Amino acid sequence: MIVVMADDIPPAVRGRMKLWFIEIRPNVFVSGVKDTVAKSVVEYLLKSARDSSSMVIIESIRKAPYYKISKLGYGLDNIRAINGLPLIFDKISEV
Repeated sequence: MIVVMADDIPPAVRGRMKLWFIEIRPNVFVSGVKDTVAKSVVEYLLKSARDSSSMVIIESIRKAPYYKISKLGYGLDNIRAINGLPLIFDKISEV
C-alpha cells in the first residue's frame, strides 16, 4: 500500500497518478499496488515532481517497522527517525 500527500504537483503527474491511486481527499492519494509496482511508482513520483512540489510518501515494506517514509520538497522537517522508527511530528498548540 502507498499513501501520498502532495502539494503543487504538475497536472501531468496528477493525471498519471489517477492510474494507480484513488484521491480520498484533495491532495491525499491511496493505492494498493503490489510491492514490485510500488517501487516503480515511488521512483516515478520522486523523479517527476518539480522542485516547488511538496510530497510525503508512506509505503508499506516487508521488514520492520513495515513502512517507509519518503519526502520531497520544502517544509518537511517534522519527519524524524527515533531508534530506527520514522515518525512524523506534529506541532502541539498550547491553550
